[in-house]
Amino acid sequence: MKNNLNVAEQLKLKYHKTNEVTNFKDMLYNSAENFKSRTAFKLKDENGKIVSITYEEFKNDVVYLGTDLIKRGFLNKKIAVIGKNSYKWCVSYLAASIVGIVVPIDKELHSDDVINFMNVSETACILGDSKNLSSVIDDIDKLDYKETVFISFDRIDISKKNDSNIFNKADLKISDNILYFDNIKIIGKDSYINGFYDFDNIKIDPDELRILLFTSGTTGNAKGVCLSQRNICSNILSTYGIVKVKRSDLFFSVLPLHHTYECTLGFLLPIYSGASIAHCEGLRYIAKNMAEFHPSVILCVPLLLEKLHKNIVRNMNKSLPEKYRKENQDENPFDNLPLIMKKIVKTKVKNTLGGRLRVFIVGAASANPSILSDFRKLKLNTLQGYGLTECSPLVAGNTDFFQKDDSAGLPIPNVEYKIDSPNKDGIGEIIVKGPNVMLGYYNNPEATANSIKDGWFYTGDLGKIDENGYLYITGRCKSVIVTKNGKNIYSEEVEYYLNDNPLISEALVQGIQDDDNDETYVKAQIYPNLEAISEYLKSSVPTKQEIKKIISDVVSNVNSKLPNYKHIKGFIIRDKEFEKTTTQKVKRYGENMKYEKKGED
Repeated sequence: MKNNLNVAEQLKLKYHKTNEVTNFKDMLYNSAENFKSRTAFKLKDENGKIVSITYEEFKNDVVYLGTDLIKRGFLNKKIAVIGKNSYKWCVSYLAASIVGIVVPIDKELHSDDVINFMNVSETACILGDSKNLSSVIDDIDKLDYKETVFISFDRIDISKKNDSNIFNKADLKISDNILYFDNIKIIGKDSYINGFYDFDNIKIDPDELRILLFTSGTTGNAKGVCLSQRNICSNILSTYGIVKVKRSDLFFSVLPLHHTYECTLGFLLPIYSGASIAHCEGLRYIAKNMAEFHPSVILCVPLLLEKLHKNIVRNMNKSLPEKYRKENQDENPFDNLPLIMKKIVKTKVKNTLGGRLRVFIVGAASANPSILSDFRKLKLNTLQGYGLTECSPLVAGNTDFFQKDDSAGLPIPNVEYKIDSPNKDGIGEIIVKGPNVMLGYYNNPEATANSIKDGWFYTGDLGKIDENGYLYITGRCKSVIVTKNGKNIYSEEVEYYLNDNPLISEALVQGIQDDDNDETYVKAQIYPNLEAISEYLKSSVPTKQEIKKIISDVVSNVNSKLPNYKHIKGFIIRDKEFEKTTTQKVKRYGENMKYEKKGED
């Protein structure tokens, strides 16, 4: 009977056993009880010494912070979290999502976008790094809710503010609303020890909105994804069912925690499993931190994997006996090595990665199958998957049991996918059903109705499924640009800023692949407003050079409002309008999408 089953059906017979959990509070309390004295986090103190935080200490910190948030009136309120990956970020995320609705925000966003998210979500409190909070405080006049409480992970240096009146804007002494994480945790601890147990008594409805994430950063175009704790807990259990997490594992957290991929799989999954977490201090410290923390699991994007692979291959070609080296330093010599030398190389590579590394989990963009295969030959299991924020995030993945390096993997437990209206090659839009699918888009019933139909979420991604159930991503039918680093850039987001300038009539933003390095860059086609430019220059007919200079200045100004990875890297100026649909929307197909590089600036 088993021989008649395809691979996806065989996988269902092999799932790792899981213990049911539907909300973060139960998960936290269960882990604190089951793994009490085990290490939950490894971090560095102010002297650079590595210290351990136990599961019991972690739970207590969440309870103490949450206790004070309740006493300050934030029960069931929106609470934002922003900043680099850190222990305090993790404590804040769980406390906020249990006390109220957590709103994780990208630390790289311009303050205008951060404030927009806070306004749209009606955030009452924000916790984060002083750098991010300061930029919001500087523009406090743009914040709708002037009594927002700022809880800083570190000290905000008031003396360095350019505006000496910054803390007395809008008839409010802002300094009264700036608190410090360490202080309120101590206050919360005191309240709890003295009998204030409201945090312990919170009852969480696992199916209500508790996590609000914004997938687009444009003022007036913010798209909030509403997730429940059951959504994310189901994804944790599904992932554990196909990729075993050991209690001895240490997850090395490199990707930003505001992203559901890292938050669900790199933070909440290990906490559920009794494993440990260490945060990377920054991309330049990856090698150093790996040697210090000795990780066994890393979540990464293809770009990071490619860089590691390139370094490993080059080091092999430098250190191997000359007869085994490849002339091209980037060509892998491993396959031609004798068995004994392969064993030596495997050990050396593992040692350079901290000595304990056993698995890479790769997501956010498609990885090169040959690189995945090369890592597996080095006894480093490398598992590629596919997911979206709206799916909490994982939909498909390669597993402990079955791997196919050129695919996104098989459906995770309790999740279905299929292809809507496939063409003759079997390619169509990927649609998904399961407990991981979001509740909907925040205050946007029209967008929700367009995306979720009869319980199926329409991903906007194109793909096909083979006879064994493996999913292959073939393209996108929505306007999201995905870089090799796994960053999502929504075209409308960048277009908003371009079109907001009166010197531009219309703009269309695309992801254009560079032939030299295979990276995808943001490029724009721009149709200038000649009348406005003439008026601006006080001349009747502007020259091509004048138009180019003005548009270049507009693009530079737009880039200053966006994080680096969203910067427009090139543009061309059109001499005619874009083709439009009957509803006067610019078509994202056909002639409009032909980007002529020869006319680029």
